[in-house]
Amino acid sequence: MFQRVIICTDFSDGLHRLSHFVSSLALTGIKQIVFLHVVPLWEKGIIPRVDSEKIQQAQSRLASSVDESSTDVEVKIEVQSGKPVETILKVAQAYQSELIILGSQSRDLLTEKFVGSTMADLSRKTTIPLLVVRPQLMFAYTSEELTLRCQHLFRSLLLPYNGSKVANYLVQQVKQLAQKQSGKFLEQCTLCWVLEDSDRREIPRKIQPQQASDTLSPIKADLESANLQVETQVLEGHSVTKILEAAAMGDISAIAVSSGTIGKLQEWLVSSFAAELLRYSWYPVLFFPAQRS
Repeated sequence: MFQRVIICTDFSDGLHRLSHFVSSLALTGIKQIVFLHVVPLWEKGIIPRVDSEKIQQAQSRLASSVDESSTDVEVKIEVQSGKPVETILKVAQAYQSELIILGSQSRDLLTEKFVGSTMADLSRKTTIPLLVVRPQLMFAYTSEELTLRCQHLFRSLLLPYNGSKVANYLVQQVKQLAQKQSGKFLEQCTLCWVLEDSDRREIPRKIQPQQASDTLSPIKADLESANLQVETQVLEGHSVTKILEAAAMGDISAIAVSSGTIGKLQEWLVSSFAAELLRYSWYPVLFFPAQRS
């Protein structure tokens, strides 16, 4: 799966707790972990400057908690001052990271429009996959629960599918991950096609349940060729609601999605499925930024 990972934490997202579980994360095939904390520039003056005191405090806090029981994982601590997105991208490039893990608070579209979103900004500026985790869960897990969560971070993925170009891109990204993994870190995935209910009865659905099922069959076979266990589901109703219900009933580790509109003008005009899922999902979301043209 992913061998080089950045875990971004501001200490309010709970992700710093993962520093205690390096040996468990190693069981997912991770070989290098960079714990990154970005300290805002000190701006109580005419010229912004580096806040050396807060940098030292953050370095000490992370260093004292790192689990060093796993000699197979290289652990790095980066505490830098600057803008979060720019710093994350710079550190990711320096370490050739394959995955960025970050927290995301649940918020509505209007809030994001005015205050912005680190995840949305990152998705527009990088092709590196993002694992978005809800901070409330990171704090709620006991150590025993978090140990198991870290060991099975990507064991079972739910893939929403609707026949679109973006959905097919998502499937291929997951297939490539399965093909290149050195062990059975990703074992199973579920393809789920939700047929939206129409508000107007006189407008027929473009895709019928049997058509959706037939379309999923060759995609299932393609993923199985990468040595994955694959299930398919065709559901009817509201997309986000049904996907979250499917995740709850399917013993899912994370929901995988992609989108070409998050953080762009189209997103403010008409919220995308992926953006809605990121706002409402309590499950970790593995987000693949859209392919660059």
